[in-house]
Amino acid sequence: MDPRPVAAMKIIHILPELEIGGVERHVIDLANELVKRGHEVMVISAGGRMERQLDAKVLVRHLPVHKKNPLTGLYSAVKIARWVRREGWQILHAHSRVPAWIANWASPLARVPWLYTAHAVYSHNFGLHPLSKADKVICISQAVRDDLKDYLPADCEVIYNGLPEDVPQWHPPVGGTPIILSVGRLTRLKGIDIVLRALALLKQEGISNWRFVIVGDGPQKKGLEQCAVSLGIASQVEFTGYREDIVDRLLKCRCYVLPSASEGMGLTLMLAAKMGTPVLASNLPAVCELALDKEKLLPPSDSAAWARSLRRLLAGHMDAASRFNAAALLTEAQMVRKLIAVYQKFV
Repeated sequence: MDPRPVAAMKIIHILPELEIGGVERHVIDLANELVKRGHEVMVISAGGRMERQLDAKVLVRHLPVHKKNPLTGLYSAVKIARWVRREGWQILHAHSRVPAWIANWASPLARVPWLYTAHAVYSHNFGLHPLSKADKVICISQAVRDDLKDYLPADCEVIYNGLPEDVPQWHPPVGGTPIILSVGRLTRLKGIDIVLRALALLKQEGISNWRFVIVGDGPQKKGLEQCAVSLGIASQVEFTGYREDIVDRLLKCRCYVLPSASEGMGLTLMLAAKMGTPVLASNLPAVCELALDKEKLLPPSDSAAWARSLRRLLAGHMDAASRFNAAALLTEAQMVRKLIAVYQKFV
């Protein structure tokens, strides 16, 4: 069991929403672990369906911290600064770019430090301006740190997101139709259409003994559903919406696919790596960071290359999948210990 710090801390986490995504999952896991260790935590967001997963001891408040409007942001910053000064909060920890602006404005008003966690590879523009003013930036991968290096303060550290301590190990499912699994927010950058097109190519070849299960929701859902219909594979594609049974689904699938055009360090990728679930993934810096055989990673937008690897996997050639360095991953407890050590430097 981790030793408890000498003094409990009061930490505010700010993120846009608590709908669906890796940022939300990270903040929920971190907040819950912090209150279990005796710290006080407030989570500020615009709300969302994942909010119910927060521990009852976590204080939840709603502000429009998801809106890219400077006046709305300043309103939120002033409100947060008042809460900090009245209630004795010690640290602001922002997640995502709009909360970074808000924390940067609130910090001098409240006279407390602010930290930022960079969860993704972002477009390089003025939206990243506040990052250099943070008291510390935490990057979820070395790839994210390398990409944002021109915007980061001197005090910057890589800390992987944590995973559950005990997860079951994957074994090849026996019987049934092979399941190809995707998990994540349905946006253009996730590249789900590439896998749909790859599977359509396989069906044209007569390879139709598969199901593609897409777990998640997002703005591209309707477009992807229409894409599956136009490709003639809709009957073999299932859109489940948001689900929480990811470990069980990783156990039952033939392989997990990550066809993204951009990634910071996907939580489900790390979970699949820890479980030993076969993975087909895009050749991206964050993925290369964990991959043991980078030559098996795939071009993000090449549906023909994805079709070739999927063909081999469906034929039973599991060596088509990439292997990952599970030993480099952190448990939730290890991640929280590292972050507590960071916080202690600022209180």
